[in-house]
Amino acid sequence: MSRAVARGTVINLAARLAAVALVLAITTVAARLGTEQQGVFALFTSVEGLLLALMSGFGIALARRVSHHGELSRGLLGAVVMACIAAGALAGLALWAFSRVGPAGYQPLWMLALAAPFLLLAPNVAGVWLGQGRMLPMGLVSIAPPALALAAIAAFALAQAVALPVLLAAWVAAKVVVGLVLLALLLRRERLAAPDLGALRAELPFVVTIALTNLVSLANYRVGLFVVERTLGLSATGVYSIAVMVAELLWFVSGSLTQAVYGRIGTPDRERSAQTTLRALHLSWLALLAAAPLLWAAAALVLPRALGPAYADSLMPLALLLPGVLAFGGASAMSAWFTNHAGRPQVPAQVAAGSLALNALLALLLVPRLGPAGAALAASAAYVFSVLLLAWRFAAAAGLPLAAVLRPGRHWGAGLRALASRAGGPR
Repeated sequence: MSRAVARGTVINLAARLAAVALVLAITTVAARLGTEQQGVFALFTSVEGLLLALMSGFGIALARRVSHHGELSRGLLGAVVMACIAAGALAGLALWAFSRVGPAGYQPLWMLALAAPFLLLAPNVAGVWLGQGRMLPMGLVSIAPPALALAAIAAFALAQAVALPVLLAAWVAAKVVVGLVLLALLLRRERLAAPDLGALRAELPFVVTIALTNLVSLANYRVGLFVVERTLGLSATGVYSIAVMVAELLWFVSGSLTQAVYGRIGTPDRERSAQTTLRALHLSWLALLAAAPLLWAAAALVLPRALGPAYADSLMPLALLLPGVLAFGGASAMSAWFTNHAGRPQVPAQVAAGSLALNALLALLLVPRLGPAGAALAASAAYVFSVLLLAWRFAAAAGLPLAAVLRPGRHWGAGLRALASRAGGPR
């Protein structure tokens, strides 16, 4: 891997860490309002995540178009912007209806409904930079919303007016502002043309498959949270959500590496793409293996002090989640191979669907008996199952021995040496 990949990984990781630090600060405010308020915040952001996952296929299609062809039609970009606004408006209607008839913990979704038409712009347009491997603008787009939200929350805190509705309003307003600013920049720089509906129609099968894949994948991450809410209530949901949030911090490392090599994984050269994927996979596991125990130790030290004694109960579910989260960190590179190189997003979709079914079934069985720890056990088991299945599918499709995928051996050392020393390698 070249200096460009290393630089891109560092930039992406730094941006992700900055973004997650800002989100952690916002979550700290919500958590200190009380465990029930944190439960509502977790449900709100989880539903928002499901919405973004369902509508994220446009951005991945743009990234694939750029990484495969090296260019992007302004008409296709215009069509994507139009589709994001229209799809967001339809989703907003559904969210508004659910906020009126759903359980009490979901009533604040009316704010998300109002913002929905503009929430999808930034994450999807960023697909252009993903395909180009330009991590800096992607990082800025990821940092800006939580930074603006935290600034607004701080202003309300000075006025001693922080409450959960204020926090949620600041969260969605910041994302709307970033989306509108990005749209204005595209118009000013003449990056948009009249929507090319024909080009968008040609991408729709890929877009729909990606959308369903991402929706199922995120539902897999959140199904335990929803089962805990229905079974144990909002307070337990708030505590368990902290365990989930902390565990998933590990994926910022593996996700940063995958994003940095995403364009390279998309190369038509199967051997080169497979080797890039393999190195990203093994480096992800190596990094997460070192980070997981440190993360738990830091959580044990910080969570009860920063959030309150009630959140000490999140440490056991966190310990049970970490092994599965660590294993699943390798899935992002293999999913990128199927999506961006092979053009077969249905493969990670099938694996994610199996994982979701197993996770939901185990959660429904274990949560009533073990509480949040049952949800954590269910998630860990489902994650390990899915990464093993995806590794088997990847090995078969890439023409690699399964042992070479699951037992890194020399690839860890070779990957580390390449990432560190091949500074002048080909891009």
